[in-house]
Amino acid sequence: MKSITVEDIVRRFSLEVLAGEDQLQQRIEKSQTQRPGLEFIDYFDFFPSGHVQVLGNNEINYLHRLSDSESKLRIGNIVKYHPPCIIVTAHEEELMYLPQYCTEEKIPLLRTHESTYEFVGKLDAYLTKTLAQEIAVHGVCVNVSGIGILLRGKSGVGKSETAHTLIGRGHRLVADDIIVLKKLSPQTLLGTHNEKNKEFLALRSVGLLNVVRLYGRKAFQEETRIALDIELTKWQNNSLNNELEVETKFTDYMGVRVPHIQIQLQPGRDVAGLIEAAANNWYLQQQGYSAAEEFMKRIESEFADSGQKQ
Repeated sequence: MKSITVEDIVRRFSLEVLAGEDQLQQRIEKSQTQRPGLEFIDYFDFFPSGHVQVLGNNEINYLHRLSDSESKLRIGNIVKYHPPCIIVTAHEEELMYLPQYCTEEKIPLLRTHESTYEFVGKLDAYLTKTLAQEIAVHGVCVNVSGIGILLRGKSGVGKSETAHTLIGRGHRLVADDIIVLKKLSPQTLLGTHNEKNKEFLALRSVGLLNVVRLYGRKAFQEETRIALDIELTKWQNNSLNNELEVETKFTDYMGVRVPHIQIQLQPGRDVAGLIEAAANNWYLQQQGYSAAEEFMKRIESEFADSGQKQ
């Protein structure tokens, strides 16, 4: 299971360490933070152990209203489950018995000046992306008009060359050769590079290119949500599907189904243009529009009009 250390989030978010300075190597494996609520009132049918615990204004104000003995009890309800760390937001100053308890239980106690809502959103997004299940696949990842696309196919079929043409048309490279896919949710797949191949595109007969140095920052994007899986294949006679609307096929990546399209290559065929068309058509479909349905409605309307005239 993937994990990061408490020290990683201290550095990432410039957090102040109030207690447990020697415990910052504790591991974080859960991708969502937790704000204790019912746990403060002894309701423990299910306690989400292993999550980073965040205390905001509401939680701290609640503790302030309690007697010393009650406050100790409520804080003890949380620390006895040994979360990887506890973070206090909005730069709360009066923390009651928190530092003492965290020191005794060897739990890092951290503080941020940011509001609870703002900080939790940032931290959850960071943990979700960093701890996401991931795999590496061979191909090229590009962003075409805001739509993330995987270009796959056998070695030498022309994936990188096609990506280069797309960059020339104003689209963006995400990763060449090795693509890192991260599963952010059952419906969301993120494509990115592996750091080593960041900004690089390899072209046969030309060599390795740094697209940012050649074409500027607009030619590269760190990551993109994957919407289409396009496979480039060699031309096969009499095998193209010429139906009005091709039945959608899918490729499965870690349980996330991505629409799959196959494009056959032939000298003179504008593959980059076809990819742009596929991306724009996918976008229209997400808006509920189907060119095939509109075409059939026009045909049906024409038949209906001709029938009325007779």
